[in-house]
Amino acid sequence: MTLETGHGQSAANGYADDRAAIMQLESEYLFALDWGDAESYAALFAPEGRLEWAGGTAVGPDEIYKEMAVYKEAIKQYYGDDGSGKPVVLRHFITNQSIHVHGERAKGRIFWFEMANNGPDHSPKIGSYGHYEDEMRKVDGVWKFVSRKIFNEQLPGRMAGPENPVRSAREA
Repeated sequence: MTLETGHGQSAANGYADDRAAIMQLESEYLFALDWGDAESYAALFAPEGRLEWAGGTAVGPDEIYKEMAVYKEAIKQYYGDDGSGKPVVLRHFITNQSIHVHGERAKGRIFWFEMANNGPDHSPKIGSYGHYEDEMRKVDGVWKFVSRKIFNEQLPGRMAGPENPVRSAREA
């Protein structure tokens, strides 16, 4: 049985399209983050978008844009230059995407980890890991972050609580 959405598209296809668009949003976020592209990064947030990360909280694309500069500087200081002339490259990855679409809004709970080539002889090394708790909505037909809370599981005060975060994402 196929349910029609009123736009000539089945409800299942609409959900799949929304989920694919949200997964694209998640991927574009990581590319903007790893390349320090503050403009693209901030553009992924709704006008009221809220980013909570280890460096603080920012609300709205303008503040989020400024937070990217803080992040880029913090990463430079943390990873630095090892003197070899080979730059340290930082990359973020996501896994275990639990995305719940509720019409024009969605919630996501996603594991992430970060690797850099700062291990022995520039081998990869995991530097940080955790999960995202996201709320998203469509803005002019495009999925944007309304809220992204970043949990860094290895940092004191940035760890997840004892409850399974996916349970809260299931509800609209």
